[in-house]
Amino acid sequence: MTRHKDREYTQALYDSVKQITVGEWLPWERVTAVNHSLALILETGSQRERELRKMKKFRFQLLHRWLVEQLEPCRVADIGGGKGLLAYLLQQSGWQATVIDPVPQPLPDKYKDILSDERVRVPPTAVVPHIDAPFAMEMGAQFDLLIGMHAHGSNAQIIDAAVTYGCGFVLFPCCVIDEPFFPPLGVDWVESVAGYAVQQGLAVYPFRLNFKGQNIGLCSLGRCQHRT
Repeated sequence: MTRHKDREYTQALYDSVKQITVGEWLPWERVTAVNHSLALILETGSQRERELRKMKKFRFQLLHRWLVEQLEPCRVADIGGGKGLLAYLLQQSGWQATVIDPVPQPLPDKYKDILSDERVRVPPTAVVPHIDAPFAMEMGAQFDLLIGMHAHGSNAQIIDAAVTYGCGFVLFPCCVIDEPFFPPLGVDWVESVAGYAVQQGLAVYPFRLNFKGQNIGLCSLGRCQHRT
């Protein structure tokens, strides 16, 4: 697929997800205001667009900025969080962050700050709480927000946990492997996950971040507090 066709497909997919979800939550102008507050990350234009191209691989940093600009600090689980960079960044912003991943990995020794454009070292003594196990729905009782950025096999369980325990979630569904259902023919997995959440009675809205790959996110606030 060419870059132009890929952009067209992504835009059409995002528009479809908006139709599935947004009408169930907030007025259009409110959603526009929510996304507008991310202008430093999402805006386009000659110089800013060149900067954004450089940031496409920094998905954890981009999601970190989105979260701290949109939500009040809370107890958050990064499901399938790998080395724990997102959880570490959230910790530095005053959140209680835990990684849930069956494969324990050490924190990276450094990362790039996308606002200062500088490399930042992670202290060797830094620690992020880690649950060395696959995510199970019952774990949702411990947290206010569940994050699944390309968390294989966990999307439906995260939504079920939100329904059962009232927690919020942020999902970037990318793979249907090990999920309990499959999208119908001609339906994208993101659309299918969004539809499943809405069918469960959850208020969901989509957003996009500027990183490579599946970058359409689904957010449900649950008991999380939106920043005002």
